[in-house]
Amino acid sequence: MSIVNSLSPRAVSAPESGIVEVVNYARGRDGLLPLWVGEGDLPSPDFVNKAAMEALAAGETFYTYQRGIPELRQALSDYYVRHFGITLPVEHFFVTGSGMQAIQIAVQAMTSPGDEMIYLTPAWPNIAAALEVAGARSVGVELQFEGGKWAVDLGRIEAAITPKTKALFVNTPSNPTGWTATREDLAAILGLARKHGLWIMADEIYARYYYPGTRSASFLDVMEADDKVMFVNSFSKNWSMTGWRVGWIVAPPQTGQVLENLIQYSTSGVAQFMQKGAVAALNDGDAFVQANIDKARLSRDILCDALIATNRVETLKPDGALYAFLKIDGVKDSRQAAIDIVDKTGVGLAPGTAFGPGGELFLRACFLRDPAQIQTAADRLCDYILKL
Repeated sequence: MSIVNSLSPRAVSAPESGIVEVVNYARGRDGLLPLWVGEGDLPSPDFVNKAAMEALAAGETFYTYQRGIPELRQALSDYYVRHFGITLPVEHFFVTGSGMQAIQIAVQAMTSPGDEMIYLTPAWPNIAAALEVAGARSVGVELQFEGGKWAVDLGRIEAAITPKTKALFVNTPSNPTGWTATREDLAAILGLARKHGLWIMADEIYARYYYPGTRSASFLDVMEADDKVMFVNSFSKNWSMTGWRVGWIVAPPQTGQVLENLIQYSTSGVAQFMQKGAVAALNDGDAFVQANIDKARLSRDILCDALIATNRVETLKPDGALYAFLKIDGVKDSRQAAIDIVDKTGVGLAPGTAFGPGGELFLRACFLRDPAQIQTAADRLCDYILKL
């Protein structure tokens, strides 16, 4: 028996990220325009860095609150008042070591080995992998795609519910499709969850990146206090803090001790000096976030208008999130296409095969970058597409 095969079967079967595979293939090339991962081109803002550095210099390097420092939990509460119009006491907030850890903790809280969680696909691959590694089963329900637009079919979701189903995972605005649920969609999904006694894990990380308005619809707009909804989120996208790995959970206060315990037995909390940077992001970062949103909107228009104009790409401008999800005429293998495109154009795209059922023929491009860079990427991609 090999050393690897002596490890846990669940660990051994954890899939390689199809996104990271292409990134590793072409990382560091000259002239590369990296649109493959979900992050912008700006480093963290100075006011965030300064707050963290001052805390670090002051010796804030000891063990701290498992649920998050009181100052950060209050800043999160204030943030939801400003941007969601809802008052949630600090007991609802739990600071985690990234949005990914928030998802892992929610998976552990909601499911046991053998249980099922339904998610809408194409989807960011980490949710399905997190479920499988935890011993639960991920059940993908495909969004409908027609005329470049994505939509949810409630009948498909209900048909996928079994006695083993414990929760629904709903990411809106969606990575990678840009599908954005309406308030009516969310109310209907919540109705299904209530009918079948299910939890909802709501990933609303892109809620502020909603181009028709100030934010997308949220389960917070339709839920009651006793609904079983847990929100997972991150500082990564809004405040250009992907490398910080700081996130949060919004959950019913009754779950507090359970979530604190799960944090204790994974990371034992997030470093206090990093949390001080997160406080600054929330309290002083609204203008920075708005500038990121404005840049994303402009770059979205540049990229999507150019690609649509080729008459060889099936897509529409997404209402939300940071991604163009492209279906190029003649592309049958998006993994090979992503490799071919980066070789021939220097533009890094993520293959749709990484995003599960329904994504196989697509490629994803993150447009949260300088509009001039996006224009260059659009020119290169259009030239490539028109030569196919």
